[in-house]
Amino acid sequence: MAEWVRAADRSACEGDGCVHAVTPDGERIVLARWEGEIFALEDECSHQEFPLSDGSVENGQIECVFHGAKFDLRSGRATQLPAIKPVKTYPVEVREDGIYVQVG
Repeated sequence: MAEWVRAADRSACEGDGCVHAVTPDGERIVLARWEGEIFALEDECSHQEFPLSDGSVENGQIECVFHGAKFDLRSGRATQLPAIKPVKTYPVEVREDGIYVQVG
């Protein structure tokens, strides 16, 4: 059953382009901020098992630093080769006491 878990402090991901790795409830997730909104995606490139949290955010996409694959922050859709499979996305809520992600 899906549940909301606190993933990070609000201060953990400030400023556009922020990339921050978290592991709420044992799931490896990357938080990314773009145009004032925080997104949560699976922290593993679908092309090879490299962490997306080592990459960067630009134009609403996160780029894997290892081979240049890119993924849409909103949908997780692969937008640039060599990745062709999407990555999982998670609903996010920013609350007074932190950033919450729905997992499970």
